[in-house]
Amino acid sequence: MKHSFKESYGVLQRHAQTLREQREPNIDDLLQIVEESVSAFKICQARIDAVEKALEKELAEPQRETSEKATPSPRAAAAKAAAAPAAVPASDDDVPF
Repeated sequence: MKHSFKESYGVLQRHAQTLREQREPNIDDLLQIVEESVSAFKICQARIDAVEKALEKELAEPQRETSEKATPSPRAAAAKAAAAPAAVPASDDDVPF
């Protein structure tokens, strides 16, 4: 049966609380606690991994688009340079002092 992250996290929290509150370990319940905790941990870890992967993918997309815009192809750069007016050399009259 599949559980949500929230349910699985709740299992982990309950078991951690149970173990913290025990004065003496209850060996009879320990195997069940460990099995349930491992299963819940795997579900939580799978959800976290899926979210990280989705975030990495989404965050990488805008960076690719931005870098493509920031570094135009050589052909586009040449066309832009050809369309730009030629630079006018500065004369001594342009110096403010």
